[in-house]
Amino acid sequence: MLDFPAVPAPDAQARAAVATALHATPRGLSLGKFADPALWLASCQAQVPPLALQRVRVIVFASENGIAQRTFQGHGLSAYAPEATGEQVAEVEASIGPVHRLAIAADASVELLKTDITSGAIDVENGLSPEQLQSAMELGMNTADREIDAGTDLLIPADLAVANSTVAAAVMGVLSRTEPVAIVGPGSGTTDAMWKTKVAVIRDAMFRARNFATSPQELLQVIGNADLAAEAALIAQAATRRTPVLISGMFTAVAATLAERMAPGTASWCFAADVTAEPAHVLALQDLELTPLLNLDMSAGQGLGALAALPLIRSSIELVGDEVVSVSNALNQD
Repeated sequence: MLDFPAVPAPDAQARAAVATALHATPRGLSLGKFADPALWLASCQAQVPPLALQRVRVIVFASENGIAQRTFQGHGLSAYAPEATGEQVAEVEASIGPVHRLAIAADASVELLKTDITSGAIDVENGLSPEQLQSAMELGMNTADREIDAGTDLLIPADLAVANSTVAAAVMGVLSRTEPVAIVGPGSGTTDAMWKTKVAVIRDAMFRARNFATSPQELLQVIGNADLAAEAALIAQAATRRTPVLISGMFTAVAATLAERMAPGTASWCFAADVTAEPAHVLALQDLELTPLLNLDMSAGQGLGALAALPLIRSSIELVGDEVVSVSNALNQD
């Protein structure tokens, strides 16, 4: 089991100073919630005004879910066939597809990390062995350290695997004590039959976890997967090292709730890019006390919601910075 250092608090005084400057003029007040990303980054950076982002990195973790490879009365859990994971991985490796398209537009870069771990079918067996859990979490922690040491000033963790929504929903169901029928959302175009099967799978997984999981890391081992373990560790480690994390999609939001439990205070270093129709996503953001910037109802994963929000975040930094400097100059003239 990995232990994380104590998470420092972001700089509340820097955030307050920016907020005070914005409230000093009608134009600053008119920015409304558009200023929220800049306020958050000011506290994370301990800078007034916040600095422009120089190195934004999307880290896409990819693995295989054993539950995705099973069939239930002739159908699976997802509208995507299990082979879709490999096809999308190949697409990311070739630097094509949605994540690279949006990353170029948002001035970010992408790295794909394959865990080479296939999780168990979580309704009947553990998702990970102790050794697999350790390996996945070390991957996430070491990746955070490597990126931060290289100068990354905003991390975007992302996932890529068929049936990841099933895993995340089961974990969030346990964390929030929500019944399976209420935690399962529409997924990626699932049919009624798939939805009913998904409910049954999550019910059985949650039952197993309630009997055997007493900590976040045990929960990951019993009904989690390698992507979730790696993302949770990356988010927690980033927080311990004062590095902001942009949360996108249900899966990453659930990873952040686990990170907060493993390293209390992590949520303060996270900002929610978006929200979807998935109940587990809404519950995770409520758990983290995060308000999403966008509501795109996009369930594609791969950090696409964060990349869609990134240009708005950059604009928030610029406009808020201009206003803070303007107010400061006016005060100096007086």
